[in-house]
Amino acid sequence: MIPAAADPDLQIAIDGALARIRERATELGPAFSALADAITRAAHGGKRLRPALVTASFDAFRGDDANASAALSVAAAFELLHTAFVVHDDVIDHDTVRRGVPNIAGEFRLRARDGGAGADGAALLGDAAAILAGDILLHEAFRLVAMAHTDEATRDRLLTLLDDAILVSAAGELADVENSVATRHPSRGATLDTAFNKTAVYSFRAPLQAGALLGGADADALRVLGDAGGRLGLAFQLVDDLIGAFGTTQQTGRDTGPDLRENKRTPLVALARESAAAGRVDEALALARTGPVAVREAQSVLESSGARERMVALICETLDAVRAASHDRALPDRAGILLRTLADGVEGRVP
Repeated sequence: MIPAAADPDLQIAIDGALARIRERATELGPAFSALADAITRAAHGGKRLRPALVTASFDAFRGDDANASAALSVAAAFELLHTAFVVHDDVIDHDTVRRGVPNIAGEFRLRARDGGAGADGAALLGDAAAILAGDILLHEAFRLVAMAHTDEATRDRLLTLLDDAILVSAAGELADVENSVATRHPSRGATLDTAFNKTAVYSFRAPLQAGALLGGADADALRVLGDAGGRLGLAFQLVDDLIGAFGTTQQTGRDTGPDLRENKRTPLVALARESAAAGRVDEALALARTGPVAVREAQSVLESSGARERMVALICETLDAVRAASHDRALPDRAGILLRTLADGVEGRVP
């Protein structure tokens, strides 16, 4: 979405943190060393969106005395935070493969099998390894921020942003799982709150504010940027929900309609259930797990309910609010351009 994602200095900062984990692991036995190697693999191959937002926001606000090395450390922290969430999400979803290869849980299930463990033992080791890997990554993210070369007041504010990002995201993930097992369907408002909490704070609002803070942004600019970043994050997640229902295999990285197969209770589904077709929606989604024909039927029902059209309209409305905020006088021109570029990028993902 933005070119800073390919910044070689950013990659050096991320690699340095991962190398530290591997170095420490060599003293703690072969299993832990293997876990450190698996963590390194898990942290590679992503789009680097969140750290790119830190560095892009920093560049948009940076003054002559701004500290670029601190911005790189904080950017690396947000990438490791994202990796931690991905690793833990795979445990929650009982997934053992990511991007077509075994994830950390999958690798350690194979390790257990090679050691003679049965299915239950392999699952136990795989889940334990993934949970511990996520814990290590969370620790390293906090460590990178705590040790960033900046003044104490700025460091405290950065740690507050990171704290908020983790707690709000955890609340969103818990609500998402609770929604999926509840006998009653959540309201549209509840699903929107969940979508916001899961993604908006840690993926957009906190990275943008962290970079701006290190660049010297004042309180008014941070407030405007935080509000716009939250809206960007919500729109990003709503687009993900559309992709999960209607996206191509290339977009999802899996078979089409993965959210429909898993009967996820997203804002898209909540919108569909507000229509006169609510009964047909429930029936179609209940059958979607049975195969591609049922998935296509569920897509057709969601489409005919008007939910897809309403979702696209909500995304566009949210992004228009970001574009309006980008012209706020509290923001420098470069920050306004960044927000508009991001809004265009999010809108361009709509399937």
